Amino acid sequence: MHKAGKVISKQALTAAISSWDATVGSNAIEVYIHRLRKKLEPAGITIRTVRGLGYLIESSDGPVD
Repeated sequence: MHKAGKVISKQALTAAISSWDATVGSNAIEVYIHRLRKKLEPAGITIRTVRGLGYLIESSDGPVD
């Protein structure tokens, strides 16, 4: 949410949720994004996939600031 309105790469998300001694599976980000989409949908907030770049958080009125 700190980067709302900006495209965040999958690599940046992986780095943010992993620690130095733990590895994150290749499918982990997709699972987390799926769960977040379901939780944020009632509030009118969506996470849009920007192919080749990453993810973007938007409200029903446009990008979240």
